[in-house]
Amino acid sequence: MIGDGVMPSNEGRGYVLRRLLRRAARHGRLLGISEPFLYKVVDTVVQENPVYPELAEKRDFIVKVIKNEEESFAKTLNQGFALLDDIIAKSEINRISGEDAFKLNDTFGFPIDLIKEVAEEKGMTVDMEKFEELLKEQKQRARGARKNAGAEAWLSDAVDFGEIQKTKFIGYTDLKADSKILAVVKDGEKVEFAGTGDEIIVVLDTTPFYAESGGQVGDIGTITTETAKMEVKDTIKDNNGIYMHRCTVTEGAFENGDSAKAEVNYENRYSIMRNHTAAHLLQAALRKVLGTHVEQAGQLVTADKLRFDFTHFSALTETELKTIENLVNEEIFKGINVVTKEMPIEEAKKLGAMALFGEKYGDVVRVVMIDEFSKEFCGGTHIENTAKIGLFRILSEGSVASGVRRIEAVTGRGVLDILDSYSNIISDSMKAVKATNMNNLKSVCEHTINELKDKDKEIEKLTSKLVCMSIDSLVDSAEETNGIKIIKGKFTANAGTLKIMLDRVLELESKSVAVLFGTDGEKGNIAVACGKDALKLGCHSGKIIKEISALVDGRGGGKPERAMAGVGDVSKISSALQKVENIVLGFVK
Repeated sequence: MIGDGVMPSNEGRGYVLRRLLRRAARHGRLLGISEPFLYKVVDTVVQENPVYPELAEKRDFIVKVIKNEEESFAKTLNQGFALLDDIIAKSEINRISGEDAFKLNDTFGFPIDLIKEVAEEKGMTVDMEKFEELLKEQKQRARGARKNAGAEAWLSDAVDFGEIQKTKFIGYTDLKADSKILAVVKDGEKVEFAGTGDEIIVVLDTTPFYAESGGQVGDIGTITTETAKMEVKDTIKDNNGIYMHRCTVTEGAFENGDSAKAEVNYENRYSIMRNHTAAHLLQAALRKVLGTHVEQAGQLVTADKLRFDFTHFSALTETELKTIENLVNEEIFKGINVVTKEMPIEEAKKLGAMALFGEKYGDVVRVVMIDEFSKEFCGGTHIENTAKIGLFRILSEGSVASGVRRIEAVTGRGVLDILDSYSNIISDSMKAVKATNMNNLKSVCEHTINELKDKDKEIEKLTSKLVCMSIDSLVDSAEETNGIKIIKGKFTANAGTLKIMLDRVLELESKSVAVLFGTDGEKGNIAVACGKDALKLGCHSGKIIKEISALVDGRGGGKPERAMAGVGDVSKISSALQKVENIVLGFVK
């Protein structure tokens, strides 16, 4: 499956692959194999199946995918076991709820049969009835999502275009065409007329509009007749090669059969072509820098930017990204002619042209060649010369799936827009820190940061003094009860300040038990400390804070001497303060 282009994922055929791999890996565990092992079987499979040469060609990549998936599943199992153990420990009955089982299975990928097996070992059962109910609901939601995803009437799945011949596409060389309207679709049905304001689908006999395919978006532009004008907002095609133009009638009215002039938006198309050619240069650069295991795993080419997904198993370093970006720009600066040719697929392979991983091709293919740097099978539109791309700039790099990375980048005017935005940021920053020019911006920022650090230290010193004065007053006024002094209070303070306050209490009074609440905006903390004499009498900070934190919807614990906890509901602090004394005295022997 991997040799045929399938990648492990959470949907479709990728999900089938993931389930197969995980089931095999789990049975390995049941046999006592705790480390990844399936990837070691690849060589045997390749050897035993010489009739599938692609297995040998993709051997290194297949090994990496399987090993990566095994390692990922091992982490899932470890996490799932920890969560399952926690669920079992907290369960008051010998039954794992359907909700817990579904969460483990759906969110964390923990197999339901493994959940049942562990439950049986612990003498428990699983509420399978509820689990199946939740699973059924999830499948219904998924089906609904798929249905809605394809529900746009303009896709015209229900419209029969059987009598219409395949659209003649001339958009590789021409951006204008004299055409004839062959069909008009409105609200999912064929109509004979359309007028101003109508949202329609128009089918032409000849079109310069490229239809969305291979990750390249469809063209936009205009279609005009003698009596009407339409704005083309998108273009797609069906499996029979009929191009459908999604339009809004902006002027006049027309009827089916009218002659029309179709014109692609030049600026938009050329921006798309710049980005598409840059995507080819990017793939070639990735393979040169990272290795030949890099394969395209998806792409989106629009007028604004390009998005390129590729197979790789770790994040790219800044050095790698810069090297890749420089390689692409070097090919742009060379001003290389971009050549496209249709040829027999075997001839294309001999030239070394790359096919889209997992894609099926006919006997004749279209090849896009950029000198010796890049040769790819591609049906998209491209710039005539790399120099017309202008510049190439990577915006981001990140993970989109296990073993799949994504790069987003811009070219041409997109790079200028980025540089303009950087210039605006620099200008605004200069105004904010009162820098006289860009050259001294860095030194002014460093000076400002150092000043702020010095002021923070001064504020910290003053805060400590104020805190100590407050604590001194509380300790002096505290009365001794059963051999201890209870110091309690609520302050506007963060966790760090509360720790300073505890230090001061313990410094002043060994008989003290300090229970201090601190609020910092919507957040709150509790700090408890027990002096040496209080500890001898049985006081324990960790146990005290556990009872107090329960009163404020918090959770906490700690050592006998000190403990910290968070406050869940700061509105309950006042009522909790009133109960502190009784809680503390309850620990005194």
